Amino acid sequence: MVNYNEMPHKQILCIDMKSFYASCSAVMQGLDPLNCYLAVISHLENPGSIVLAASPRLKKEFGVKTGSRLFEIPNDPRIILVEPQMATYMRISTEITRVFHRYVPKESIHTYSVDESFIQVDGVTNIFGDATTIARKIRDDIEREFQLTCAVGIGPNMLMAKLCLDLEAKTNGIAEWTYDDVPEKLWTVSPLSKMWGIGRRMQKNLNGMGIFTVGQLARYDLKKLEKKFGIIGNQLYYHAWGIDFSDIGAPIMEGQLSYGKSQILLRDYKEEDEIKSVILEMCEEVAKRARDEKKAGRTVSFGAGYSEDEFGGGFYRSRTMKEPTNVTMQLYRVCLELFDEHYEGKTVRQISISLGNMVDDDHLQLSLFNADKGKKRDLGYVVDRIRNRYGPVALLRAVSYTAGGTARQRAQLVGGHKG
Repeated sequence: MVNYNEMPHKQILCIDMKSFYASCSAVMQGLDPLNCYLAVISHLENPGSIVLAASPRLKKEFGVKTGSRLFEIPNDPRIILVEPQMATYMRISTEITRVFHRYVPKESIHTYSVDESFIQVDGVTNIFGDATTIARKIRDDIEREFQLTCAVGIGPNMLMAKLCLDLEAKTNGIAEWTYDDVPEKLWTVSPLSKMWGIGRRMQKNLNGMGIFTVGQLARYDLKKLEKKFGIIGNQLYYHAWGIDFSDIGAPIMEGQLSYGKSQILLRDYKEEDEIKSVILEMCEEVAKRARDEKKAGRTVSFGAGYSEDEFGGGFYRSRTMKEPTNVTMQLYRVCLELFDEHYEGKTVRQISISLGNMVDDDHLQLSLFNADKGKKRDLGYVVDRIRNRYGPVALLRAVSYTAGGTARQRAQLVGGHKG
C-alpha cells in the first residue's frame, strides 16, 4: 500500500496541441481546424505515403488517422491534402512556448515534443489563480493568438498530468487528476496499452501473467515484477499507483534512456544489399546520438516492418553485448546478426534501431584482442565534429551514394519531412 502523504504534490500541466500539424496547415489555408477535412501527407506523389496528421473532423467522419496511407483516403472533394511544412510548424511551436513564459519561468517548462509540453505552476498560483485557471488562460491565449486548440491535463506529478491528458483531457479539454482519482480513473484502464508507457509487447507479457487492468498491475507482487522485468518492473508497479518522482526536464521513465532511430522507407526494399545499406546509415545516426551525449550502450534493438503488400508483419528483437559501445560498426554488426536470424525475405518498408542500457562514455575497457578499439571510438568523435561543423552530408559512407541509400535525401528534410 502506497502512502500518498509522502509523495510529490506538485501542480503540473501537460499541454497537448490538438492535431498540431493538421491544425497549423488548416490555419495557414484560412480554414477552421476543427471543422475542415485536411490531412498532412509525407509525399503527395507517392500513393503509399503515410498520413502525418489529420484534422479532428477527418478522423471522426472518415476514419483517417496518423499512420494511414494516402491510397486509403476516400476520393471526396471536401478533403484537402497538403505536404508538411516542418520549419513553419517548428516556428509556431516556439511561439507557443513563449506563451508559457508569460506564466512561469523557463526552468518550469519542459518541451516534451513539438506539440506537447509540461509546465509546473507551483509558486505562481497566488498571481494567476489555481492550476485549472492557469490552464484556461493558456488555452484562451493560444486559441486567440494562433487559432489553435489544446488540451490540458493537470496532476500532482508529470506522470499523472500525462495520464490525465491522454485518458480524459483530450476528450474534455481540461481535466485534473489527484491521487484520490487513482482507484476510479487509473485502475479501471484496460487494455493496458492505453496506459502511457506500456506498449503492445509489454501488454502481451503482462497479459500472460494474468494482468489485464492497471488495478491488477498495482496489486501484483512487486518482487515478482522486478524479477521478471528488472527496473522496468519497479517503474510499472509505481506508475500503476500514479507515483512519479521525475523533476521537470527529466525523463518521465527514469532509467529508460536510449537512443533510437525509426524510418518508414519511401519505397519498398526487397534487395538485401539495399536494406543493409539503410541499416548502416541508421546505425551511424544512432551511434552519433549516443556520442553527442557522451554515452555508450550495451543493448541493441533492431526491428523491420514488412510492406502491406506482404500483409504487414515483421519482427523486433534485442541483444545485449558484453561491453557498452557507441561505435557505428559494432552496432551495425549486432543489427546484421539480428537481421540475418529473423528476416523472412519479405519486402521491407520500415526499420527501427535503438541503443539502450546506457552508461557514461568516460572510460574505455581495453582488450588485448582488440587493440584498435580506442582508435575506432575516437574516429567516431572526429567524424561527428566534421559533420557538426560542415553539415550532415560533409562525410558519408559509400552506401549513401548507392540506390538504397537515404541519408542524402533525408539531410534535406526538417524533422524527417519537407521544410
